[in-house]
Amino acid sequence: MKGSESLQDLKRQVCITIDEAKEKFWHLSQDIWTCPELAYEEKKAHDRLVRFFSEDNGWIVEGHYKLDTAFCATWGPFGGKCADNEVHIGFLCEYDALPGMGHACGHNLIAEVGVAAATGLKVLLETLSDCPRVKITVFGTPAEEAGGGKVDMIDKGAFEGLDVVFMAHPSQEDATYLPIIAEHDVVVRFHGKAAHAAGYPWEGINALDAAVLAYNNLSVLRQQLRSDWKVHGIIRHGGVKPNIIPDFTELEYYLRTPSRKDLQTIRAKAEMCFKAAAMATGCEVEVLFAKNEFHNLLRIPTLERLFEQNGKALGMEFIPDINGSEGSTDFGNVSFVAPGIHPNFYIGSEALNHTKEYTVAAGSETAQFYTLRTAKALAMTALDVIFCPEMMQRVKVEFNEAKLKEE
Repeated sequence: MKGSESLQDLKRQVCITIDEAKEKFWHLSQDIWTCPELAYEEKKAHDRLVRFFSEDNGWIVEGHYKLDTAFCATWGPFGGKCADNEVHIGFLCEYDALPGMGHACGHNLIAEVGVAAATGLKVLLETLSDCPRVKITVFGTPAEEAGGGKVDMIDKGAFEGLDVVFMAHPSQEDATYLPIIAEHDVVVRFHGKAAHAAGYPWEGINALDAAVLAYNNLSVLRQQLRSDWKVHGIIRHGGVKPNIIPDFTELEYYLRTPSRKDLQTIRAKAEMCFKAAAMATGCEVEVLFAKNEFHNLLRIPTLERLFEQNGKALGMEFIPDINGSEGSTDFGNVSFVAPGIHPNFYIGSEALNHTKEYTVAAGSETAQFYTLRTAKALAMTALDVIFCPEMMQRVKVEFNEAKLKEE
């Protein structure tokens, strides 16, 4: 293949390929949406996705890959003669739901985007007689909503060897980037001593006092934190009855910073607040940081620009980069392993994520046009890096530069 016009032809063809299989993608998405499963429990979604790839010739499929509800489907290497020039493209699927709300974050659509983009790309490349050496891997990544399944998979070496990695997240707008910041969660438990609150309160050690002091300590601490650091939490358990001095309380906090390198500092400051509350009240304290921390997203300007160009060609209307709307996800950790993008996409509804209204929107037929449009834009971006070696080289340079800034 030679010339920019030929590349545009391939982009048009990959869009046609995705459209030709749209009913298959719709049924897959519906099967996941109608049977929501929580983090690390996505057995039916796992089995459905494994079956999808197993029934499509050419994929090497491994179920229960690294984690019980993760999977890996690989096609290739295909084309070319030199393994040194191979481009390994990764697509990520999520499919866990939210407690009591179903797919209120649209993870059924994330799975569909990944499957559609990867499948459309594979089918197109199989028709070419002259193609660079390419390998495509689709990863099923459980437990984004709780626990951080991608972090578990990274620890087991799941994403090593990828040249680029793609996924897209449903939202209220099309955006090449919304700020993804670092996060570490912590549960704090205070242990005191119960006593009758009216009869002999002096015999008690008040764990609720410790929880309230800890909450206030963190609130006061905010004045000394950088303006872009965030600390927010709740008291999950505050006692059982007013006339009993609480002997146990529990808090949960999320600690967030724009860069992963600042998590150690904010952790230390928060831990001092918790321990000070215990010392002041005479309680014992457990400070239990989550096994996995989430990292910020490394931005790759070339990939963002290519995706936006391809999306605009399909009619996507992108919002500008904005500050203030932030979140955390385990894809941030993946972005430190391989260069990638995590764009957001409109699904035809103004409903907000993590609401029942968004659950309905994520399962609607209206969302299909926008979901497959996003899959097409990702597949087109993959074609850019496959057929334009200078783009791939630029991506690698930007990736290394971004990592250096985080050291």
